[in-house]
Amino acid sequence: MTSRDGFQWTADTGLKAGVPSIGVISPPSNLASTDQPYDVIVVGGGYSGLTALRDATVAGLRVLLVEARDRIGGRSWSSNIGGYPFEMGGTWVHWGQPHIWREISRYQMRNELEMSFDFSRGVNHFQLRTNEGESIMTHEEEDALLAGALERFVNVDGDMGRKIMPYAHDTFHVAEARQYDNMSVQDRLKELSRSLSPNERASLESFLLLCSCGTLETTSFLEFLHWWALCGYTYRGCLDYLITYKFKGGQSSFAIKFFQEALSTGNLSYAFNSPVQTIRDDGKKVTLTTRSGREFTGSRLISTIPLNVLNSVTFDPPLDAQRMVAANIGHVNQCVKVHAEISNKDMRSWTGISYPFNKLTYAIGDGTTPAGNTHIVCFGGYFNHIQPEENVNETKKAVETLAPGNMDIERLVFHNWSKDEFAKGAWFFSPPRLLTTSLEALRTRQGNILFANSDWAVGWRSFIDGAIEEGTRAAMTVKEELGPQNSIRSHL
Repeated sequence: MTSRDGFQWTADTGLKAGVPSIGVISPPSNLASTDQPYDVIVVGGGYSGLTALRDATVAGLRVLLVEARDRIGGRSWSSNIGGYPFEMGGTWVHWGQPHIWREISRYQMRNELEMSFDFSRGVNHFQLRTNEGESIMTHEEEDALLAGALERFVNVDGDMGRKIMPYAHDTFHVAEARQYDNMSVQDRLKELSRSLSPNERASLESFLLLCSCGTLETTSFLEFLHWWALCGYTYRGCLDYLITYKFKGGQSSFAIKFFQEALSTGNLSYAFNSPVQTIRDDGKKVTLTTRSGREFTGSRLISTIPLNVLNSVTFDPPLDAQRMVAANIGHVNQCVKVHAEISNKDMRSWTGISYPFNKLTYAIGDGTTPAGNTHIVCFGGYFNHIQPEENVNETKKAVETLAPGNMDIERLVFHNWSKDEFAKGAWFFSPPRLLTTSLEALRTRQGNILFANSDWAVGWRSFIDGAIEEGTRAAMTVKEELGPQNSIRSHL
């Protein structure tokens, strides 16, 4: 099945919209002609929604999934092209992320992981290109360069952040941590300006922008400290948790397991291609109206709508003031993620930074396709102002500029998250002051409406693990409130 989402380019076909994915659901709806009230309506089929509906249906509740897209996965989905999975959004996982590892174990996929990096053959080097020139380093030198810079960057307490954030799942356990939410990473860089070499500065800034895909001025220093703490306060941990282990079959091979289990209970109804217009809570029930005018009612509604999209749906009563303030501010991540399939096999062991002059700044060799080509995954962001589908030649040039003479492009694959109306950006990354003012407000229910999204998880916020954490939390609430004795079905 082919999704409307995503783009691919080859010299033979040119640019084409829509890419194949096993996350596309057919038929797009299993609704009966007459729909009875539901126990729970779940808005959104990303990992938060999939976890919530899976847990609720298994508990015997009658659940309706309403999804705007033609597929599941939300901001984490893969496209299988030529027998190879290209990850369009969230990709990497780790057994140290508790919620996702529970689900990987549940679906017996522990042996379905593989490493992105393979330094066993080929060029086996790191290529740093800056305004001051080019450096070729070993990967050990690459690690030493970035580790040294990162350790100085996060060491605000003399203990690599451990004192200021001793519990990674409690951002504000230490009251003094709040002061760092008033700082951007640019503010912190200014404090270190005399202690960083040009190469350290370029590699550090590139890594920070890879994490936030905002700008240095709009990236919260506190949120980066939170990521650092989650990764065990080490650079090695950042590599392991953030960018090393992925599913052999792609994220959609994992997401489909949640959907299939829920469907097998007989308690799941679903409607894809159904963007939401309004959500109304009269105190007794919640009524959802789609853009096409169709109405559904439920005892509870779980909204997994991302932060940057919340203000595009009308809520009645209106959302509380602080939640709306946060939604209007939004998060900063406008990631540009471009997959390049290149014919140079030696680039499998290559990593590179091309900053600040290139529109794609950070890239790694990420796999080998069945055709024997090298898969390179490249990242840029809002700070570089690139819209890949609007100018494919510019996108090709940005890929080639990462390693001139070595990027012989056979295929490009990507999804434009900035122009995706149901995401308006990629994974969550906070601007300064948003966490301290709004995190708790975003996590609070409003009447019969619960809000579950990785954007406001307390643990791996912005990660797949955080999405599952949030879906679990919401499902537990509705199960406790609507158990078998209180469900719609028990009164029919």
